Amino acid sequence: MRILLDTNAFLFWTAGAKKLTVRARKVIENPRNEILLSAVSSWEIAIKHSLGKLVLPEPPKKFVLARLARHSIAGLAFEHSDALAVADLPDHHDDPFDRALIAQALERDLAVVTSDDRFEAYGVAVEW
Repeated sequence: MRILLDTNAFLFWTAGAKKLTVRARKVIENPRNEILLSAVSSWEIAIKHSLGKLVLPEPPKKFVLARLARHSIAGLAFEHSDALAVADLPDHHDDPFDRALIAQALERDLAVVTSDDRFEAYGVAVEW
């Protein structure tokens, strides 16, 4: 299975998984699953850090890239088709970062590890 981590799930996982459910941890730990982090999440982390809304132990570039490597998480590019697919989404969710992740999940048939129950309203497979 291909699994997309929501930004919070990525932050929880790389911080030691204490805030993740048992089910979410098992999905991420399963060696048969390909775990992905979208460039959208990196963008969200960078913006929130620069606004002082997210404290990190090191600059976002170093933080994200080191954790992708350490946890064997693959990067997922945000393509034009993903951006344009956002226009077709109903208004169940108002967060632009989450809407972008939802579009990517739908475009690529990915399950998402997220605690946000609004993802399911779009028909996204949620693992939590």
